[in-house]
Amino acid sequence: MEWEIVIGLETHAQLSTKSKIFSASSTAFGAEPNTQASAIDMALPGTLPVFNGAAADKAIRFALAVDATITPYSVFARKNYFYPDLPKNYQTSQFDLPVVQGGKIHFFVGETEHTVNLTRAHLEEDAGKSLHENFTGPHGESSTGIDLNRAGTPLLEIVSEPEMRSAAEAVAYARALHSLVVWLGICDGNMQEGSFRCDANVSVRPKGQTELGTRCELKNINSFRFLERAINYEARRQIELIEDGGKVTQETRLYDADLDETRSMRTKEDANDYRYFSDPDQAPLYIGPDWIAQVKADMPELPAQKRARFESELGLGAYDANQLTVSREIATFFENTVAALNHQHAKLAANWIITDLNAVLNREELDITQSKIQPQQLAKLIARIADNTISNKMAREVFAAMWDGEHEADADQIIEKRGLKQISDTGAIEAMVDEVIAANPAIVEQYRAGRDKAFNSLVGQVMKAARGKANPQQVTDMLKAKLD
Repeated sequence: MEWEIVIGLETHAQLSTKSKIFSASSTAFGAEPNTQASAIDMALPGTLPVFNGAAADKAIRFALAVDATITPYSVFARKNYFYPDLPKNYQTSQFDLPVVQGGKIHFFVGETEHTVNLTRAHLEEDAGKSLHENFTGPHGESSTGIDLNRAGTPLLEIVSEPEMRSAAEAVAYARALHSLVVWLGICDGNMQEGSFRCDANVSVRPKGQTELGTRCELKNINSFRFLERAINYEARRQIELIEDGGKVTQETRLYDADLDETRSMRTKEDANDYRYFSDPDQAPLYIGPDWIAQVKADMPELPAQKRARFESELGLGAYDANQLTVSREIATFFENTVAALNHQHAKLAANWIITDLNAVLNREELDITQSKIQPQQLAKLIARIADNTISNKMAREVFAAMWDGEHEADADQIIEKRGLKQISDTGAIEAMVDEVIAANPAIVEQYRAGRDKAFNSLVGQVMKAARGKANPQQVTDMLKAKLD
């Protein structure tokens, strides 16, 4: 039987506000445990929460970016179940009326564009953190430490429709969403610190069936690589279980990266198990047209807008435009490079950033903001390719020298010192072509007999005679003219 995987993602993005969603406590990461938890965060008797409007600003910004509906009156509710690391024993969240409804995320899987619809995005507070390691009781027994610094940090939970059909598609969606919230400045995206976490709802069904299978939720995955591995493992587990005559139980599961497997955490609750009711301490959140207009005026150019501009104004293809808008930093690097080229040779600049520059950044595990070659320096190298001073092959040698800081990464100085200027003199190239033709009559006859590989051999010999400095296009054109 052929099986189909059905995936929906629930993503928790910590909003980059200075204070928590219902208190003035700091949200800064890395403080000593329990030094940033106020009486309000712990819901001590006599305290009342006060909503942080900056969290709504960021929710509005997200809604505008994904073309979603902003709910004029959204309501906070209490979501009731035992949290060992949230002393209130309920979470203040949104249920019936979330602040953001609908929306779309556009992304690429390889060179194919995909769109996933969003169900909603709602505001809520984060829980604290349970630390299970390095804590021992008075008799040597294992203990758990509770750090409440994170309790009350504002979250935007972004829920997708179950429209993804592979782990690769889910990861591409998650990467696009991560890029967007960082681009918008609403989340720092630091997955190691838990700022961006994904829950994956995974089910399987026979291919062609419309009814959804029983889903399992994979909880709090903070790595794209682990997300892909967890989904693939869970899909295999469910298929094998069904094919062996068993049934999938709706439950929450954790992914163990060391063992590359998921394991049961708890039976998955449905919404009615949480006993939602409106929070009596919270007034409805009203977002009027003036507030929306104010946020909209402060919005940066969105990735989709920038992609469209790169395509229409600079002539890039959809794939290149998408690769260059993965982050604001990459887009800025590209735009600065093209500006230094007087807005010429955009396609060549895109190729060098997407391939050569990206490869060396990945190899050395650097962000583009840490690039050892700046846009103006790369632009000079590209200009020398465009004016035929050097070939693409020579340019890679120059690029490597620039990366290593040779001659202060100046392309012209490196080209001059290494004697890499391309031979474009027609007479010099013609002399080498004539010499190669005269010295290789057998290969010439093979070419004339229809063996195309023989032509490549002749081109190679001319380039060898020129020590790689001849203009390859001129060599090709001249050889072809003489042989034909």
